[in-house]
Amino acid sequence: MKRIIKLLLPLLFTGVLSTLSVPVLSQGCMDDGGDDPIKLMGYIQPQFTSVFFEEDKFGNTLYKPNQFYFNRARIGIRGNIPYDVSYYVMAELTPIYTGAPFLLDAFVTYAPFGKYVKFSMGQFKSPFGIELNTPCFALYTINRTLAENYLASPFRDLGLMILGSTDTLFGKKDLIAYKFAIMNGTGINHWDDNKYKDYVARLVISPWEWLHIGGSYRYGKVGKNDEKGQKTKQRWGVDLSFEYNNILLQGEYITGKDKGLVGGGGGCGGKATSATNDLTEYNKNGYFVMLGYMTPWNLQPVLKYEYYDPDGTTYKYQWVEQNYIQSTVTFGLNYFLNDWTRIQINYLYNAEENSNVEYPNDALMIQVQAKF
Repeated sequence: MKRIIKLLLPLLFTGVLSTLSVPVLSQGCMDDGGDDPIKLMGYIQPQFTSVFFEEDKFGNTLYKPNQFYFNRARIGIRGNIPYDVSYYVMAELTPIYTGAPFLLDAFVTYAPFGKYVKFSMGQFKSPFGIELNTPCFALYTINRTLAENYLASPFRDLGLMILGSTDTLFGKKDLIAYKFAIMNGTGINHWDDNKYKDYVARLVISPWEWLHIGGSYRYGKVGKNDEKGQKTKQRWGVDLSFEYNNILLQGEYITGKDKGLVGGGGGCGGKATSATNDLTEYNKNGYFVMLGYMTPWNLQPVLKYEYYDPDGTTYKYQWVEQNYIQSTVTFGLNYFLNDWTRIQINYLYNAEENSNVEYPNDALMIQVQAKF
């Protein structure tokens, strides 16, 4: 059954993907706009997850996670300082990532030319990919895709960003939005172990309010240049989004080339690089396509298909390490109690592409969110 769904869903989505992001200019978790000198903000996401692991590919018995926890619990402040200066600070309070609360975002933005050109310096999201640049509280499924987690990482970093958008060009409002950042490349709250920098860029073109076309690129050197050479990472991606009359259609493709083993991993914690000196070239890629519809009853069913090829490198899925190609179908239902509170239910149906055995690694997730 998994094999049939795995084959049919890409064909179903490909037929409609040709018409296909939500352009998000904020480089933090939440919108950093507004005129308030200081404003409190944040959100919490208590969650229940049940993963149906029974054994790994070697026959070893695995525990079956069946637990309540906080996926995210964030609080921060934002505000404006005369003139043309704004600030943004956000902390992650849940210990699930690093074992203790930590600084998530903290940056200062100077906008001498309004929305056309802004300068931000501090720690913020990398300007890569549509899912990463969608705020966590606005994601249509509980999890981001594996491709986004492992090819758009590190999710956050310290650096300098130039960003902006057009006002009205050729009669179109916000026709072009752009971001370019020079970042440490070492990940969140790490600043002293990479003398090189990552260069990350994103461009979104919106010919109509309901259609957005995006492209992203990243390049960086990793670690030291020793007798085995210099490790490098290169990423590029394209994404499209269509949202019209309560219908949502999104898709993204990301490919990455690593010279040497380059550690990955999205989310909020952990370093972005590996100390391994193997300089074999790895070519990774992945994509997702997603369809959703907002009903008159504040219910939004969502169907998402995703695919990730790690090129034999090891990655984690639901706390377990694996190295095979995986495709996942997410059956989701979002219920919006109001503008600030929602309930998400996701069932993840997983299949292993290059394995003769399908492992019992499906998952059921339930998440409640409240933001302020």
